[in-house]
Amino acid sequence: MKNVTKMKVDQSAKDLFEAFVDPTKIGHFWFSSSSERWEDGKTVTLRYDEYNAEVDIKVKEIENNQRIVYEWGGRTVTITFEEADRLSTIVAVEEDGFDEESDNLIAELIDNKEGWVYMLSCLKGYMEYGANLRAALVK
Repeated sequence: MKNVTKMKVDQSAKDLFEAFVDPTKIGHFWFSSSSERWEDGKTVTLRYDEYNAEVDIKVKEIENNQRIVYEWGGRTVTITFEEADRLSTIVAVEEDGFDEESDNLIAELIDNKEGWVYMLSCLKGYMEYGANLRAALVK
């Protein structure tokens, strides 16, 4: 069972890839901070200051400007960057590994989709307009 979320962002695949892997950039659209640059085999700590929370991810695969694969919370996330044209890129996030037997499966899938749509919206706002929208979602 997996969730797939995609959004077109008017930036190059290279610039979008860097927004994720560069710890100085990720805080503008997703987590508050990243402990280090994302690279194959590294465990990276991501922090949400607003919730006093952090999570470790295990980076499984990096293909520069094309793909990031990592594991967190028993699931695998794949982020791909496909240039639609010279000035825009389709960023796709696929999260795999949901428990199909869970009594809360539908709620988990909806919550997960909401999170990825929000993150991609924040990425678009940051990369296209310089807006920092992260941590503005109220549940």
